[in-house]
Amino acid sequence: MRAIQMSEYGGPEVLQLVELPVPEPAEGEVLVRVRRAGLNFADTHRRTNSYLAKDELPLVPGSEVAGVREDTGERVVALCGSGGYAEYATAPGALTFPIPDGVDDETALALVLQGLTAWHLYSTCGRVAPGESVVVHAAAGGVGSLAVQLGKPLGAGRVIATASTADKRALALELGADAAVDGAAEGLKERLVEANLGEPVDVVFEMVGGAVFDESLAALAPFGRLVTYGISSRENNTLRSGDLMRHSRAVVGFWYAHCIGRPAMIDAALADLFERVRRGELRVVTGPAYPLAQAAQAQDDLAERRTTGKITLDPTI
Repeated sequence: MRAIQMSEYGGPEVLQLVELPVPEPAEGEVLVRVRRAGLNFADTHRRTNSYLAKDELPLVPGSEVAGVREDTGERVVALCGSGGYAEYATAPGALTFPIPDGVDDETALALVLQGLTAWHLYSTCGRVAPGESVVVHAAAGGVGSLAVQLGKPLGAGRVIATASTADKRALALELGADAAVDGAAEGLKERLVEANLGEPVDVVFEMVGGAVFDESLAALAPFGRLVTYGISSRENNTLRSGDLMRHSRAVVGFWYAHCIGRPAMIDAALADLFERVRRGELRVVTGPAYPLAQAAQAQDDLAERRTTGKITLDPTI
């Protein structure tokens, strides 16, 4: 089978198209003929060996796939952990889910990772109370575009989006944000407070790190929460306990990997997301589907913020 494999860490050029044997599913696993493989910002961290979990080389990246189960012929979406950038991938049966009729592969991929992340940002980590203001950074991205839409259904009051371009901010408003501002770090605190009608904000979903993290934290009201679920800038932050106490602010981390092995955190939430899509209440913003051989270009475009929504690889072309 064709697959993308990396034998060293580095830039996009380490993603090489190779021929590998079709993987054999272990006990409890299923074999999926991949029609779409999801790309995530975390993939760029794994490529540079800066991810939270360390990998062993050689590695076929790709943590989620949509395709067809070889044993049953059923359309499924699966969390495979790695191995997704290929024509075939194995995944635990417990993390392989039927795709409902009327849901395309790209939508299923977005919901199983970005959708569940957005859902847990509200319900598990942010614990957004009715009427609270919520800031969604990178609101045109895979998680952000879904988090904007889930705001009002999950109880948020004013939803404030940030994005890097006017077009992306317009998309966030179209998806239901009450306000959209430039997400650049300089002056961000002031823009967030202004967008919240002059008041500090209650909850921020943050995945940039560095100065954006600091500015977002400074924009919080007393008893506000900042949920950090990424470090796209690769700039870690240092917190002082006295500063948190002085302002009665909280910082909560979220890593999707901790949902794995906890069916109660996945099954019901994913079913809820699928149903919202079926009812037309939730729109998945999808970006381009790159040919498998263009994985390096896809990761580069994602890292440079040239894309919008969920982007995928198509191993069939």
